[in-house]
Amino acid sequence: MVVRVFTAIGNFGVTKETAVPRYLLQVAYTPEAWAAQLKNPQDRVKIVSELMQRLGGRFESAYFAFGDYDIVAVMDLPDNQSAAAASMVVSAGGSVKAIKTTPLMPVEEGIQAMRKGAEAIASYHPPTA
Repeated sequence: MVVRVFTAIGNFGVTKETAVPRYLLQVAYTPEAWAAQLKNPQDRVKIVSELMQRLGGRFESAYFAFGDYDIVAVMDLPDNQSAAAASMVVSAGGSVKAIKTTPLMPVEEGIQAMRKGAEAIASYHPPTA
């Protein structure tokens, strides 16, 4: 997601586009949470979206999943503190047995990181025995 930010400077203004950080959220429910969902199915993404809005973010997408995690989602949030806060609030609710929040990087930024690493590699010396 790209956000346009307007900054007033004297009688002039500057608008610049800023990419909002994205995070991968992976959640595994407890057996009790699944039992509650089976008894009373709810759109938890819609419900948790209120939390996201309060933290200045939103779900870009969300899915049920098979495997180690039951829900996977991509979140747009303003910063790492907001992402950590979202994870803490969901964890504190007691309905998840595991939660994982991973910062995501656009491919172009990853390529830039590779180039930066290539420039810095000569200064690194791995541990030796």
